Amino acid sequence: MSDDTMQENNQKQYLWWQDGIIYQVYPRSFQDANGDGIGDLRGMILRLEYLKTLGVKAIWLSPIYPSPMADFGYDISDYRGIWPTFGSMADFDELLANVHAMGMKLILDLVPNHSSDEHPWFLESRSSRDNPKRDWYIWKDAKPDGGLPNNWLSVFGGPAWEWDGKTGQYYYHAFHVKQPDLNWRNPQVEKAMLDIMRWWLDKGVDGFRVDAMWHMIKDAQWRDNPRNPDYKESMGSYEQLLPVYSTDQPEMHGIAARMRKVLDEYHQRLMIAEIYLPVHRLVAYYGTHDREAHLPFNFTLTSLPWDSRSIAAAIDEYEAALPDTDWPNWVMGNHDQPRISSRVGLGQSKVAAVLLLTLRGTPTLYYGDEIGMRDVPIPPGEVQDPQGLNMPGKNLSRDPERTPMQWDQTRNGGFTAGQPWLRIDRSFRRRNVATQEKDEYSPLCLYHKLIRLRQQEPSLMVGAYKPVYSDTQLLAYIRQADGHPGFLIVLNLTHRPGYFTPSTIRFTGVIVVDSFPEQEQVSVKDSLDLFGDEGLIVRLDDWRAVSTNPNPHELAAMP
Repeated sequence: MSDDTMQENNQKQYLWWQDGIIYQVYPRSFQDANGDGIGDLRGMILRLEYLKTLGVKAIWLSPIYPSPMADFGYDISDYRGIWPTFGSMADFDELLANVHAMGMKLILDLVPNHSSDEHPWFLESRSSRDNPKRDWYIWKDAKPDGGLPNNWLSVFGGPAWEWDGKTGQYYYHAFHVKQPDLNWRNPQVEKAMLDIMRWWLDKGVDGFRVDAMWHMIKDAQWRDNPRNPDYKESMGSYEQLLPVYSTDQPEMHGIAARMRKVLDEYHQRLMIAEIYLPVHRLVAYYGTHDREAHLPFNFTLTSLPWDSRSIAAAIDEYEAALPDTDWPNWVMGNHDQPRISSRVGLGQSKVAAVLLLTLRGTPTLYYGDEIGMRDVPIPPGEVQDPQGLNMPGKNLSRDPERTPMQWDQTRNGGFTAGQPWLRIDRSFRRRNVATQEKDEYSPLCLYHKLIRLRQQEPSLMVGAYKPVYSDTQLLAYIRQADGHPGFLIVLNLTHRPGYFTPSTIRFTGVIVVDSFPEQEQVSVKDSLDLFGDEGLIVRLDDWRAVSTNPNPHELAAMP
């Protein structure tokens, strides 16, 4: 990003998704209000004050539509309804009204790549080859030798083609066999989905997180995917092939632009795109002149090695790849990825919180990460996730990161009066919201301080990102908006003490947030000594770049 653009950005008015924080709620696991062991809409209503107090701007709900629950809501049988176990449309309307009354926004998960095989569209499509909705899904003949149409694989294991004996053809499912892919080359499918978007936008929802966007269009020639030379047996079977023909096709950008056009018919509505692609391909989904997704989800931090140099390089690569008019975003965890505390440890998860909430762009939090929730071991006999069930023995189930929220020390952590749908972390009596709200050293207290500081300081909300330093332990950068104090962020991504003695800058300031709070409000000058697992923020009274021959691991500070 150029200096001129940074200065312009510091003076402009920002949209709610640019200066706010997004919080993902997995509805099954957030709060159960009726005692059936499954979270619901009324439970969410009960916990809105918690989210408001935490300081989030927008709540993203994983799917709440009617569904057979083969993939826990991502197999939709009615795009205009509410799954009865979650509640009613009246409950949803009340939730939406309360969210707005509290000054927050509500984002729905939209799943346009596939439906449930119990959706009326698919029931018609599979009824006969000459049904008008036959071409709403992807049907192919067997090869002359009786083989599958091509070698494409399902993300959930096995071939992506399922034989339909009644009509004598295969249908394509990129995910579960009960999730047939819609045919987005059919204009009728596109029109129907855009109408669904308008229906929810007319109700007042503030935007969509579009599931699996990069899967929506497939190669028109149905060519075989090439083998992945880096595949290892520990990986999911889907990764045996490189999905170069089954995903990320050029025609997807036209569809994304037309989806965005629907959002633009309304005032300040947001489109987030779920896209797992390398950065240079990910940023293409912003579109020319920012006419596609407002925020193509940036999942870099969910899979990158927890190494300061790797993370520094990834941040620089992303910042350099972003077109000047596009807004960055960062994701540390979600319902498909192991929790950050299980990936890097509880100590480093606090450092990760400082990182996520001080990088330039919109952060998305995953429920429970603010209290350090961990992946919970789910015994094989209790596994419910289809990815885990279809590929046993590989520890690929997503159940561990989807366990119920831990609210207090009462039975089942205050989540339900009944039997929870997934077991709860056995440490919930000491790791929960109520306990941590009273503990100034807790992860939750740190999140409150980070969010409060971020939302009070333009430099942290929308200021420029200036890389300062990285070595084998430390990562340091400055955030600053024109006319506002700058902030120096220094993170120790190891368990050993680290020493920040940069040769490229001189600075004075005060530590305002520290994962070890004993140092807060301490004045500092030119150097910092950090414990292992420590991350801190310095409000700069003064700083300047110095001309020197820098350590080769230092990054150029931008004056």
